[in-house]
Amino acid sequence: MSVNVNRSVSDQFYRYKMPRLIAKVEGKGNGIKTVIVNMVDVAKALNRPPTYPTKFFGCELGAQTQFDTKNDRYIVNGSHEANKLQDMLDGFIRKFVLCTECDNPETDLHVNPKKQTIGTSCKACGYRGMLDTRHKLCTFILKNPPESNESGSASVKKEKEKKNRKKDKENGSGSSEAGNHDIDAPKAVDGDDDDEDWAEETTEEAQRRRMEEISDHAKNLTLSEDLEKPLEERVNLFYNFVKQKKESGTIDGAEKEILAEAERLDVKAMGPLILSELLFNENIRDQIKKYKRHFLRFCHNNKKAQKYLLGGFECLVKLHQVQLLPRVPIILKDLYDADLLEEDVIFAWAEKVSKKYVSKELAKEIHAKAAPFVKWLKEAEEESEGSEEEEEDDENVEVVYSSSARELKVETVKPNAPEKEEEDIDIDAI
Repeated sequence: MSVNVNRSVSDQFYRYKMPRLIAKVEGKGNGIKTVIVNMVDVAKALNRPPTYPTKFFGCELGAQTQFDTKNDRYIVNGSHEANKLQDMLDGFIRKFVLCTECDNPETDLHVNPKKQTIGTSCKACGYRGMLDTRHKLCTFILKNPPESNESGSASVKKEKEKKNRKKDKENGSGSSEAGNHDIDAPKAVDGDDDDEDWAEETTEEAQRRRMEEISDHAKNLTLSEDLEKPLEERVNLFYNFVKQKKESGTIDGAEKEILAEAERLDVKAMGPLILSELLFNENIRDQIKKYKRHFLRFCHNNKKAQKYLLGGFECLVKLHQVQLLPRVPIILKDLYDADLLEEDVIFAWAEKVSKKYVSKELAKEIHAKAAPFVKWLKEAEEESEGSEEEEEDDENVEVVYSSSARELKVETVKPNAPEKEEEDIDIDAI
């Protein structure tokens, strides 16, 4: 009996099907184990090696697993019901099979052992992203990457090549027996054929159509090849991607695509540096409001990305020194108010003058201009800490009333107005 790969879809005509798990318990006592009889068929339907879901069961159940690939036996130690394993398989499918964008299971994994990353690409919608590698199974996947489609179909290709060679030999021997006149060049070559039939269309529509016809395997190769490139090349790829979005006029609603591209190239932390170069100019105050969502995708809870944003800001001041240098404290406050910079990052930046992005002389000027804002920020933080301590002290005070104090009408005091509470209590009566 087959079930939907994505069991949250109840459509009986859902095209993605897989066999229902069949589990067989063997052995007794400490040697009891569960053999998943049809794991090979299930894994084939999911386009994953059968070792992955088996190991996933072991991680989730805290049990050891065994693989006998020659005999197609995949074992989880202990006694486990098929229904329980089927429910657990849904978790594996959600994490490692379904596309995060379209929820279709037409995905491939791309393992980069050097970078310790696992990428995914969807054949259905074209989405490309990175897996969260915190799950224990990811360690197993990194050590045992899936075999590429090339290696799996290599033997088939070789057989086809052999058959083609045999046919060529047979055709060649037959033509030699028939005589040399059969090997003459075809007349069509010397004829007046229309060259346009052989030419490749160069219109935008034709180019777009050819791009859509690129195989998924080629896209996967591009994904893995880009991650193998040096950091500088990957940064340049990301720069060109954002630049193309800006020039085409589609950058306003492309924050998700920009983040996905940065994650694909493993340059997320450096994203704000590139974005500030391309999206900011002397009108940065208005542009902070306009592109706030783009920067928040990178800077939220990411202090490293915030440091790169400050670096990009210094570079921008260098380019528009006359207009921006006097406005440094105001711009920093705008970045702070937009939640793009945290207090700790600003304080750490203010403590040390760096010549990483600009000259040391200009960096000192920028820090001198930023000093009033940093001072204001520290004072505001101290005031907030002081008020919090006072509130804590008030909460921890235990007031013991005397018999005379209990005669006061305390029930009339409203808890939401602490000032009125002090007015209602007669201090002389305590």
